[in-house]
Amino acid sequence: MTVTKGIRVLILDIDGTIAGRSNQVSQAVRQAIKQAQAKGIMVGLATGRMFCSAKAFHEAIGADLPIIAYNGAWVQRVDTGEMLLHQPVHKNIAQELVQYFRQQQQENELDIHLYYDDQLYVENFNEKTDFYVQRSGIDYNLVERLEDLLDNHPTKILAQSPDSDLITYLLEDLQRRYPPEKVFLTQSNPVYLEATRANVNKGSAVKYLVEKILDLKPENVMAIGDNLNDYTMLKYAGFSVAMGDAPAEVKAIASAVTDDVENDGVAKAIQEYLL
Repeated sequence: MTVTKGIRVLILDIDGTIAGRSNQVSQAVRQAIKQAQAKGIMVGLATGRMFCSAKAFHEAIGADLPIIAYNGAWVQRVDTGEMLLHQPVHKNIAQELVQYFRQQQQENELDIHLYYDDQLYVENFNEKTDFYVQRSGIDYNLVERLEDLLDNHPTKILAQSPDSDLITYLLEDLQRRYPPEKVFLTQSNPVYLEATRANVNKGSAVKYLVEKILDLKPENVMAIGDNLNDYTMLKYAGFSVAMGDAPAEVKAIASAVTDDVENDGVAKAIQEYLL
């Protein structure tokens, strides 16, 4: 059932959308993407991951478009390496956020990640950080004090805790303190809290890519995602699909809901709406 005749662009999230527990893209999803491309549809990724981490997935699916990384703060071509857009967090806000997370660390288990020049900086290498690094397929830089890096503008700041209730509380508390015009706060996972520059998110980056680079419109875009950091992208797209296990507020704004990642929800959505 093709219901999306004007679609020229398909934007996909990675984790929980095209990559599940295995951290791989299934044959069914790769095949469906190829079929969409055969119809002239351009495919791209929009992820909270680092650019260097997203490249393997870009290659695995044979994506056509520049990668949107760091929840929209970084847009870069893979073929030429050209940086199209980089919007880091202002250093003053970064300093405030790190100080805030420091206070939380006194009573809670919380790790802070800083990202500069597509590299990860951490103070502690523990089991949680090891899992993050292994899944992301990246290296890391161990530093004594993250504060020593804060003369620069980080691309993204991430706080990680095994306590998802703590992350929810911190997100809500910070959103009360900082409106989106100061810093954009979101989650790609219940145990991650992610901060990017004011009004910088997947939606703003997809809009930039579609309208400024491709000279197309929202109605030419189909987007698929599974979590809160996909919300703005799904709102922007002319046709949006939420994964089957997405939070209720994400499903509520989507044009359609598909199966979850473990059951090839992306392949099913492409088959149903694009082919």
